[in-house]
Amino acid sequence: MVTAVLPLYLVLGLGLSPLQFGFLDGMFNGATALVRLLGGRLADRGGRHKRVAGAGYLLSALSRLGLLLAGGATAGIAASLAADRLGKGVRTAPRDALISLSGPPETLGRAFGVHRAMDTTGALLGPLAAFAVLWATADAYDAVFAVSFCTGLLGVLLLLLYVPAAAAAPPVRSTPLQYRALRDPVFRRILYAACLLGAATIGDSFLYLLLQRRLDLPPALFPLLPLGAAAGYLLLAVPVGRIADRTGRRLPFLAGHAALLGAYAVLLLPVGRLAVAAVPALLGAFYASTDGVLMALAGPVLPGHRRAGGLAVLQTGQALARLLGAAGFGAAWTFWGQGPALWAAALALAGALAAAWRILPASASASASASASAPAPAPAPASASAAVPALDSPEAP
Repeated sequence: MVTAVLPLYLVLGLGLSPLQFGFLDGMFNGATALVRLLGGRLADRGGRHKRVAGAGYLLSALSRLGLLLAGGATAGIAASLAADRLGKGVRTAPRDALISLSGPPETLGRAFGVHRAMDTTGALLGPLAAFAVLWATADAYDAVFAVSFCTGLLGVLLLLLYVPAAAAAPPVRSTPLQYRALRDPVFRRILYAACLLGAATIGDSFLYLLLQRRLDLPPALFPLLPLGAAAGYLLLAVPVGRIADRTGRRLPFLAGHAALLGAYAVLLLPVGRLAVAAVPALLGAFYASTDGVLMALAGPVLPGHRRAGGLAVLQTGQALARLLGAAGFGAAWTFWGQGPALWAAALALAGALAAAWRILPASASASASASASAPAPAPAPASASAAVPALDSPEAP
């Protein structure tokens, strides 16, 4: 709800320049990637995935209340945006770790697909609700902030009351769990492939802008383009997750980036007005085949007591690589023009796909499951069942 109206509120309502808004938004989004490492480490210490994720969601909800109380004060608005991004960064890895610890590895693709589909449903309904509130209250942005705060608080209560927590992890040494996760060769390959492909991703906004300029679309239609991608993501997330569980997660992950390469090709080839539907559809397929599938691929590689920290490293690396890719494409567009820049991006993605095909082992999913289920050496177990930890328990190696 707030994401949909915040640019209008800050630029039109409070008079911030687009440069000021872009600086604030870009700075806080960049910081989000680094905060994920903190959230992952806190969650792994003592198996506090639920509590850390809940604290992140609560902080984001309270940021809506901060916007309500800030009025037009720039410092208050900046603090509220910082709180929102901090909450998002803290909660992401613990939440994904909690999902991966709540089911057997062979169904994680479907589990993450269901989560991403429900998350996308909220992302689709939020803007509609925001504009409905604005219409009913004669453009009272305070009403949007208040409704968003109440909705977010309800979500936090549902999480705390009804979501079971993962079993507590055993005490660990002071060495950061993220660094120990990097010792696993399968996890390192997944991380390298995700970062390499992320660096060849130019970002949705650039694709929509290229589409608008190529077809000379009316500016009023521009906000509708992300809705098409979100709808495709919503429809495909669960089916692709099921396919990934059955066939292995390596191929769907790579196929999703092939869909993104297809979106680049649509913008380069003379396909006419078909591009209006094709680009958002391919973007939706890209996210459905990569976002949750990557977490399902990497999750079983990491033992329970290192999972949030390891996923945080993976998410941070991918986010920073995508930030680098978007910045590089923006520079190429500025100096070379949009056509040569897009050709360069397409060639870079094709090369990254070929490299990722070699980096990700053909048995990545099988190796992940084997790593997660391998029993830890235990001194003189009292029984056979004590020697092998439960697959979803943080005590698993």
